[in-house]
Amino acid sequence: MCAPVEPLPSRLQWRLVPKGSASLALLLLAGGCVAVEPEARSVGPAPNAAFAAMYGAQPGERFSLPATDVVGVDPRYFRQEVAYPRNDTPGTLVVDPGNKFLYLVRENGRALRYGVGVGKAGLAWSGRARVGRKAEWPRWTPTPDMIARDPERNGPWRNGMAGGPSNPLGPRALYLFDGGRDTLYRIHGTTEPGTIGTNVSSGCIRMFNQDIIDLYGRVPVDTQVVVLDASDQVEPSTPSAVAQIETASDEL
Repeated sequence: MCAPVEPLPSRLQWRLVPKGSASLALLLLAGGCVAVEPEARSVGPAPNAAFAAMYGAQPGERFSLPATDVVGVDPRYFRQEVAYPRNDTPGTLVVDPGNKFLYLVRENGRALRYGVGVGKAGLAWSGRARVGRKAEWPRWTPTPDMIARDPERNGPWRNGMAGGPSNPLGPRALYLFDGGRDTLYRIHGTTEPGTIGTNVSSGCIRMFNQDIIDLYGRVPVDTQVVVLDASDQVEPSTPSAVAQIETASDEL
């Protein structure tokens, strides 16, 4: 339920409140996930050939997926294996909204790290959920609030937009649930790859399309998801640097 519209007023926000030690409550004060203007960021060096290939075209998809232009993207946000200092169970997804990363925890203190785009309102989102549903080339439907805010852009899709190259959810989506209840929080692709590593959407986690396809194939339904508070970062310091070539190895 994410699409580009005008920025939300500052009084609107998402908030998750823990219920006990293993669940979350979502107070949804504004419907849907919406894109806002990305924050300014410095331009990184050109990617090496291995990374360029990682984000290459995928013509075998239901809708042919073009290569993602990653020139100028900070290499921190490319898919790569890193040391993981927390004690989360292998297989868990951990979202670090402060650093704009998503981790798939592996064995032996390692994790597969992906760059993401996270909304300013989403920085207040913290708690536990699970992947309740997965979809390939998902359908997107704007909420009534989104249509009211921008009827010209969102009104034509009040009955839903079929999956495809123009769909704002991209080629895959993971739907987060609290028990049996849909939290309306999504992990999905994007039609705006230049926004990865920035504050971009309310209540949604967006990824490079090649990365969400990769993640989708690695995590089953019922995968546990942890969304950290913005002050509780996995890696306290993430200086901009050219990533090691091992991050583009076959094991990714």
